[in-house]
Amino acid sequence: MPHDMKQNLADFVYQELLDGRVTISGSDDLLVSGLLDSLGVMRLVAHIEQKYGVKIPPEDITIEHFASVDAIAAYAGNLLAD
Repeated sequence: MPHDMKQNLADFVYQELLDGRVTISGSDDLLVSGLLDSLGVMRLVAHIEQKYGVKIPPEDITIEHFASVDAIAAYAGNLLAD
């Protein structure tokens, strides 16, 4: 997984989904903590699909794949590798 992908995802979450109000690290749990809701996850999915030209199947939108920036970057990196 390219470092710039992880940074791009972290920036998108911080700026677009959290409005810059909460600083996060790559391992911070975004879902259980309530930082991201279902609408935020769908905005994130749309961003990943548009930015990286991949399609995320609905069955892959899981807590495991979207729990943290690290998990999201790993999942998206695997999509690009396939």
